[in-house]
Amino acid sequence: MEAKTPAKKTTAGSGAAKTGAAKPTAKTPAKKGAAKELKDLFEDSLKDIYWAEKALVKALPLMMKNATDEKLKSAIENHITETETQIERLEECFEALGKKAQAKKCDAMQGLLDEGKSVMEETEPGTVRDAGIIAAAQKVEHYEIATYGTLAAFAKVLEEEECLNLLLETLSEEKKCDELLTKVADTNLNSKAK
Repeated sequence: MEAKTPAKKTTAGSGAAKTGAAKPTAKTPAKKGAAKELKDLFEDSLKDIYWAEKALVKALPLMMKNATDEKLKSAIENHITETETQIERLEECFEALGKKAQAKKCDAMQGLLDEGKSVMEETEPGTVRDAGIIAAAQKVEHYEIATYGTLAAFAKVLEEEECLNLLLETLSEEKKCDELLTKVADTNLNSKAK
């Protein structure tokens, strides 16, 4: 007969607490007027990114003014113009849906813009600040890429072809902007900041 190994006892402070696993919590109740259908979520998300783009077009000139690298300044300046066009596309998307263009504060974009401002305050002008501006700008681009990709997927499922085409055009621009920022950082800017 084999001897059984006693089961290991768990004590307070072990298990989930040690691994950092969170205890399950109750479900989050929906707010009054919460989206019930994908179309509602789509329209709500459009309001969110519409606010985000309008806030970004106001924040980009400050980033450009604080940048010292000419390629970075040029990239930001070009993106200001692109962002203005992207706002117009969102307005066209609302129009295609038969809705008035409406903005709803985007907490994610507000946080990213606050972080970008903080990076500028916490760095001396020059290559280190430029590197920080690129990092902050790429975080914004990655958020926008994720958002426009999701919105395009929603538009496809909802068979909103006009919105889909508008969103895909913007998604392509956001990806190109992210690639350009990477090239600017890679052209010795990060090395100079070292």
